[in-house]
Amino acid sequence: MTPMPNFSLEGKTALITGAGRGIGRAIADVYAQAGAKVYLCARTASEVEAAAAEITAAGYKAEARACDVTDVAAFRALVEALPRLDIFVNNAGVNRPKLQLEVTEEDFDVVVGLNLRAAFFALQSVTRKMKADGGGGSVINMSSQMGHIGCEKRALYCATKWGLEGLTKSVAVELAPHRIRVNTICPTFIETALTRPYFEDPAFLEFCMSKIKLGRLGQVDDITGAALYLASDASSLMTGSAVMLDGGWTAE
Repeated sequence: MTPMPNFSLEGKTALITGAGRGIGRAIADVYAQAGAKVYLCARTASEVEAAAAEITAAGYKAEARACDVTDVAAFRALVEALPRLDIFVNNAGVNRPKLQLEVTEEDFDVVVGLNLRAAFFALQSVTRKMKADGGGGSVINMSSQMGHIGCEKRALYCATKWGLEGLTKSVAVELAPHRIRVNTICPTFIETALTRPYFEDPAFLEFCMSKIKLGRLGQVDDITGAALYLASDASSLMTGSAVMLDGGWTAE
């Protein structure tokens, strides 16, 4: 019989940024349950320390690493100090929804600084280590459906996520000879503590529901299955691709 796909992360090590809450925290939980040792990274030490403590209390392997990923040198040092690294989820991100005509230089610097600049150099630090270690690896860049479409009040955010999509494809080509795979996950609007206030606006909620063909907002556990697939050997032939978790938003 054809063997079952291997979704186990047993013996692997994963680093997740933006892991104190929301999508990043959920991915860390699932990776730990799949057998990986997880390093949870975020700039708020109390959040990742509490998250790591909960994971270890449940019998799994986790450690906290407080770091602001916009500090390129600090994040590089964090990565270089890890004993090994098989999986990286480049998840930290920010949004400031505004019409393009209203975006300030400070808005630009904050959103591009985290979503693209920090993501680029985090990716660089991780893939340098993976290449040097020689064991291959899987990188998951957390993108968005907004990396494939345009949307009102999302010009700045779209610019960063379209950039991340192009970066992913280019790096996937460069690193394939080293057995390092690079893909993106592209969610629609996911209901978290951070995004929930958006949906208190009835007009915005109605707009989202008109676009999401499956008729509901995303939840963090809609993301974790794809994240596990991309991290595992089940996706061993997949690189330079985008996994659309948008409820059909981009289908038309």
